[in-house]
Order: sequence, then C-alpha cells, then structure tokens
Amino acid sequence: MLKKSMLRQTGFTLIELLVVIVIISILAALLMVNFVGVRQRGRDAQRKSDLRQIQTALELYRSDNGIYPASSPIQTCGGQLASGSPTIVYMRKIPCDPLNASSPYVYETLDSGNTYTIYACLENLSDPDRDTGFGGSPSIKASCTSSGYISITLTNP
Repeated sequence: MLKKSMLRQTGFTLIELLVVIVIISILAALLMVNFVGVRQRGRDAQRKSDLRQIQTALELYRSDNGIYPASSPIQTCGGQLASGSPTIVYMRKIPCDPLNASSPYVYETLDSGNTYTIYACLENLSDPDRDTGFGGSPSIKASCTSSGYISITLTNP
C-alpha cells in the first residue's frame, strides 16, 4: 500500500508559474524597447548615407556643369540626376526616406546655383549629427519637430 505522502504529485504551483510569466514579460518589454531604438538608429544611418551619396553626385554635377542643379530633379524619389548631351548620369536612383518610401529628401539651391542645402528628419533625438542652435531651415525643423523628429542639414563643402 502506498503512503499518502507518496501519492502527492509534484509540479509547479500557480504562484510559481505567474512569477515566471511576469519575469519573462518584463524581459520581453525591455528587449522590445531596445529593438525599436536599434531600428531607429539604423534608419538614421541610412538617411545620413543617402544624403552623403546625394552630396557626392551634386559635387560631380557641379564639376562638369559649373553650378548645382535646380531643385526639381532631386525632389523626385527614384528619379535620376543626369545632364548633358550625351547624357551623363550622376546618380541612377535618388534615394527616398527609409521609413516613408514616397517621401523625398529636401534639396534647395541657393545663390543662383552656387550653393545648396539638403535636409532630412532623424528619429534618434540624441543623434550627434543633428542640427543644433540656428542651423538648418526653420520650416524643415518645424516639420521634423511636428513629427517628433529632429533635422539634419548638409551643405556644399
């Protein structure tokens, strides 16, 4: 005959299971927050790389044509930056914002094509390359701020 203590089944109590579920939930929440931050920094790195590629294409354009191009070719996502006869292509596909693929970066020519400025909005508010003080276009800063972002500005070297 089995004793009463031997009949008792072993296992986890409801309290133990709840404690484990709470610990796993807390760890998952912490990892999710970190994962979102990593994705934002990745998109910001892509934006900065895109702006530098556009900047390089603009400098090549200027070396051949003497001035920077009008704003219109740069404002088209997916378009190309080309000129001349025969056509010289400086950038085959103008990149778009990685978060909003239909949104182009903002490009403005100043001083009759002698200088330019390129703007983008960054998601990481503590990015070291963000605009500080009075740099950048006030309208771009306002649109970035209203979206919860900060602006970054590149000008001709």
